[in-house]
Amino acid sequence: MLAQSQPPQAVPADLDGRHNYPVLISLFNQLFAARLNTRLVLGDHEPLYLPADDDCGYHRIIFAHGFFASALHELAHWCVAGEARRQQLDYGYWYIPDGRTAAQQQAFEQVEGRAQAVEWLLARACDFRFQVSVDNLTGEAGDSSAFKQIVFSSLQQLLATGVNERVGALVATFGQHFGAENMLDVTTYCVEQLD
Repeated sequence: MLAQSQPPQAVPADLDGRHNYPVLISLFNQLFAARLNTRLVLGDHEPLYLPADDDCGYHRIIFAHGFFASALHELAHWCVAGEARRQQLDYGYWYIPDGRTAAQQQAFEQVEGRAQAVEWLLARACDFRFQVSVDNLTGEAGDSSAFKQIVFSSLQQLLATGVNERVGALVATFGQHFGAENMLDVTTYCVEQLD
């Protein structure tokens, strides 16, 4: 994998001008490069989390192909991962690629629900449309309405118990930059908002 610290010349065609990944990289790195030795990095291939090692002295959250949504998704996984997980390649999580059985998909959705709830908060803070992802295009995706309910319930629980410091800092910083409001008000969310 080749990770770049500088954005390429071409910007993906799906960006609207406000939602471009260099802004996310800058905002994230201002918050966490020094404090938690972690940087958001544009990648050329699949997303990946790489802890600091002998070749690179800082942790890297690598997102795919310059897509704003990919960056938000990878940030959400980083926000959910605890300290020990952030010392492991891809947080030490198992991952069965696209093509999962119904049972494997159900296990995936139980784990993924919390991360996508955080992603929803981050997207709202960026005034960016959030879409749930069952991430199983060639397998047995199951009932997406059930997964939407998992994400919504995870969001409700997260807001009821309070977000962690990393989520809070990102939500506040993104909200200020993008002019978003009510990101942490549970009454502004409903399951019907999920695509």
